Amino acid sequence: MVTHKKTFRDGSAVGQIGRLVMIGMVGLCLSFGPALSQALAGPPTDSMKGTIDEVLRIIRDKELKQAAKADERRSLLEKAVAERFDYQEMSRRALGAPWNQLSDKEKQEFVSLFQTLLTSSYAEKVESYSGEGVQYLNERTEKDYAEVRTKILSGKTEIPLDYRLINHGTDWRVYDVVVDGVSLVNNYRGQFTKILRASSYPDLVDQLRKKSDKLKSP
Repeated sequence: MVTHKKTFRDGSAVGQIGRLVMIGMVGLCLSFGPALSQALAGPPTDSMKGTIDEVLRIIRDKELKQAAKADERRSLLEKAVAERFDYQEMSRRALGAPWNQLSDKEKQEFVSLFQTLLTSSYAEKVESYSGEGVQYLNERTEKDYAEVRTKILSGKTEIPLDYRLINHGTDWRVYDVVVDGVSLVNNYRGQFTKILRASSYPDLVDQLRKKSDKLKSP
């Protein structure tokens, strides 16, 4: 009997989502309209603005544009985004039910691998950011959750891009990005689920390790 092993793929659809995520992060309007509701952590759009300002500062830094500063620039960009993205929450949602069966050590490893995968999807794109416009649409909150809706303006194309955030008491963190109706987390969850059904969790982690090692290699 022949068995078909599902493999993880970081295909063009996912790569396009990663590109749009970072275009949205960088291009969101620096002047937001009034927030629709208040929370202890402050309006979600204000939290997003802080990250966007930092990313823009790094991109515009002439010294960091030097070839010798490439690694430092990449590191600073990844750090700025990591401070806004809740990678553990994104990992939990992307993996689904199996997350609850993992040990703390296994969870830490999965988050680390998934973070590497996500950052690789957009780091190169943000470094080549060419100034696509983004229009702020609105914001809505419900208890500890919020959604900041935007629209990317690229040539004659308008693409809806929404950020879903969770309130951690002192700050809002992104746990999902929806591009033109497609959820980044759900996209990966679909791939992970296929692998788990065809093989096992250790196989999924092994594929993620190999992918991570490949991305980290010079």
